[in-house]
Amino acid sequence: MAKIAVELERALRRRAEHGTRGSAKARTIAAGDGWSVADVVCTSGPDDRPFEEQHTHYSIAVVVAGSFEYRSPRGHGLMTPGSLMLGNAGHCYECGHSHAEGDRSVAFWYEPDYFERLAADAGVRRRPGFNNAKLPPVAAVSPLVARAAAGAVGSSDVAWEELGIELAVAALAADSGAAFTATDLPPASAAARVTRALRTIERHHDGPMSLRRLARAAGLSPYHFLRTFERLTGNTPHQYVRRARLREAAIRLVDAPARVLDIALDCGFGDISAFNRAFRAEFGVSPTRYRLSA
Repeated sequence: MAKIAVELERALRRRAEHGTRGSAKARTIAAGDGWSVADVVCTSGPDDRPFEEQHTHYSIAVVVAGSFEYRSPRGHGLMTPGSLMLGNAGHCYECGHSHAEGDRSVAFWYEPDYFERLAADAGVRRRPGFNNAKLPPVAAVSPLVARAAAGAVGSSDVAWEELGIELAVAALAADSGAAFTATDLPPASAAARVTRALRTIERHHDGPMSLRRLARAAGLSPYHFLRTFERLTGNTPHQYVRRARLREAAIRLVDAPARVLDIALDCGFGDISAFNRAFRAEFGVSPTRYRLSA
């Protein structure tokens, strides 16, 4: 199991042992003038009724484990590891877990004045704020997602305000040109089936992950699984599995003294050349340089 998912699994076990209701607990990681970062672990599940909340800040939540449904005035979609949940100050929203229990996110919160000044300094000429409810896993933000995940598990000494600024600028840029919108979700039954496959990937992404195996786990034909999966996550199953493996590798490169070859093999890559190419394509640098820079 990926290291980032361990704390979530522990929280879900504690909930099951004590028979308590699901809840979200936020642990502040860092904070400064106009910004804060929290590690948010939610143990809600299908039996817990979602309720409406309100974003008091501009918000970017980096989903690092589990999954949940998110609804806001800017759209709705299934949030999965590697995706960004976007929130505008003052907007109401709702999160639900009708398909599976639990999620973990690294949430970056920005005071309105801080965020709007940041957007202006970054050259955002439109009214500050997000046009979309989410961003799917994309290469443009993968290095930032990996750094946030590594910092949440204590694997890296993260400069959190710098990361928050980089993340906000990257998210605004990707949001402005985002071709992906999640306003037309598949039926709930299909989403629930795909969620089962997402959990399979999360727990076993270092093993064989053929399209047929994932479709079988979801109880769908390969054709319908592929179309539904891409509509929900913004990635094909192959892209999603590769990014899950690369995120785990990025965390281990910082956290463990193991050889790059051993990390590549442990994370499901068949050879070091394929790993190096995929890592460089996703993060823009070689695994060795990534480790040294971190």
